[in-house]
Amino acid sequence: MSDPVIRPARVDEYDEVARVWMESWVSTGLAEASDFLLANLRARVAREIEDGWTLFVADDNGTIAAMLALHLPKLYLDMLFVGPAYQGRSLGRKLLAFTRTQMPDEMYLRCVRENEKAWRWYEREGFVFEKEEVEPSNGFVMKYYRWKRRPVG
Repeated sequence: MSDPVIRPARVDEYDEVARVWMESWVSTGLAEASDFLLANLRARVAREIEDGWTLFVADDNGTIAAMLALHLPKLYLDMLFVGPAYQGRSLGRKLLAFTRTQMPDEMYLRCVRENEKAWRWYEREGFVFEKEEVEPSNGFVMKYYRWKRRPVG
């Protein structure tokens, strides 16, 4: 099996990106799949792109395996979601390595506190916890992280 290729998402893939996002989010146990959730995520993809997202996908021979949303001007890794069928194959690590080519010196992200698997992974990958705050739009407590490239030498 070849590695999925990371590339910019196409407009005609936004619905599929939202589906992968939902399935990955549901796999955390923090939500249940529903048409309502999928519709919200579909609308959010378009809205976030208008607000500055650069959206990438991991393409496995025509199947969207993962989605990666970056807000490059803000040095922000906004979303990294790997579809359940692709979890545990180091695809998240590959997407993070790709992200570091886009933001090589530093970046920020936030993660839902209850998604312990995710934030522990980010900590192992060198992100440093900065603060926790409630996200008013959904009520989740978010953990904020920063990664900064270590100076060589």
